[in-house]
Amino acid sequence: MPPETTGSGDPDQTLRLLWRDQVPPSRRRGPRPSHSVDDVVAAAIELADAEGMEAVTIRAVATRLGISPMSVYTHVPGKAELLDLMLDGLYLAMPRPPWRSRRWRTRLTAVVVANRDLFRAHPWLTELASLSRPPLGPGQLAKYEHELAAFDGTGLGDVQIDATLTLLLGFAQQQTRAEYAAARQSAVSGTSDEQWWETNGPLLAQVIDASTYPRATRIGEAAGAAQGSAYSPDRAWAFGLARLLDGIGTLIDPDGAG
Repeated sequence: MPPETTGSGDPDQTLRLLWRDQVPPSRRRGPRPSHSVDDVVAAAIELADAEGMEAVTIRAVATRLGISPMSVYTHVPGKAELLDLMLDGLYLAMPRPPWRSRRWRTRLTAVVVANRDLFRAHPWLTELASLSRPPLGPGQLAKYEHELAAFDGTGLGDVQIDATLTLLLGFAQQQTRAEYAAARQSAVSGTSDEQWWETNGPLLAQVIDASTYPRATRIGEAAGAAQGSAYSPDRAWAFGLARLLDGIGTLIDPDGAG
């Protein structure tokens, strides 16, 4: 079964829901609906936060709201459209403080950290969010506009700005996905990475010939000693972000003033 991502629903219905451009209500008599599209989206996000994306079904959302699945379908046509609404709703709620710093490096760092914070708060987003088919709603556009403003004064062209932002967002998503995967693995196994290496490291040392794998032995031991395991999410994040910004700096600020 292919992974669920944004942009797979009916585009017309999705856009109408994202922008809440709904057909005027019927004049038929009867009680007003007890819930709204926003209620459905909030319930779906709560489910995903608590149990992961696999728990988000129309039936589960209905149960959480105390209504029938058919009632949910009066608000959203299906799960594909609901995924777009969930992501756009979280984008809309992201803080967007004004860019006060005059240093481009500070502004771009804040962009990446804000996305990391979002992914950490909702780890299931690392699999859902699509850079190629984002939800084209008010949340996505407000987020995009705010992040683009962080590049003001950098001297980059429009295409360069878009490409650089895509690179930074992809880094935040990939790094947080790796961090989440490592945390899940530790939770499933019941042991931390440090404990795993304490158990397996000595066994591995017995079968590895340092003369055959000199670099793997030397560098692996050095990295393991420095970070306590083969992989450290915080070290990978700090090193990777610094190198990305250094590279971007060759376009923005060749003299390194920052």
